[in-house]
Amino acid sequence: MPDLLYRDSPIERLTGGDELLARAELRRQIGRLERQLASIVAEAFPRFRIDVGVPAASREPRALGLGELESLRDALAAQVADGRRALAERAEFEASNRELLERMLAAPKDHKWLQISRADVGEPGCGHWHSRPQLGPLGMLMGWWRVKVSSGCPLSARLAAVADH
Repeated sequence: MPDLLYRDSPIERLTGGDELLARAELRRQIGRLERQLASIVAEAFPRFRIDVGVPAASREPRALGLGELESLRDALAAQVADGRRALAERAEFEASNRELLERMLAAPKDHKWLQISRADVGEPGCGHWHSRPQLGPLGMLMGWWRVKVSSGCPLSARLAAVADH
């Protein structure tokens, strides 16, 4: 009789040992995917926002079944892939803008009226670089172009930021 008591745990008798192991493995995979998604969001944070919402399996709180855990894992895997793709696209966009900025700084006359913001090159803040004629219409006629660097956010944006805090 004591052998019967110790052979199977109560949880294994209710759910089956294989299902218990499958649930544990799915929870481990879900945790790993959530950590990856969190690191992607943290990497993208100052530059842009990545959507990380996962639809709820049910409205009421309960333990998820195997099928629901699998669908949650698949949804998280898709979000991780989308997040990595968005990060790669943004990095490519910022790299091309940094190259364009270097060319603009080297030859402002070849990039007339071009404006590149700090956000476009992955830097924080509100400033931008703008290719303009040096002495207004006269400089434009004479071909005297320069790159003007803005000082940052306009006063109204600074006041709004102060009012929000």
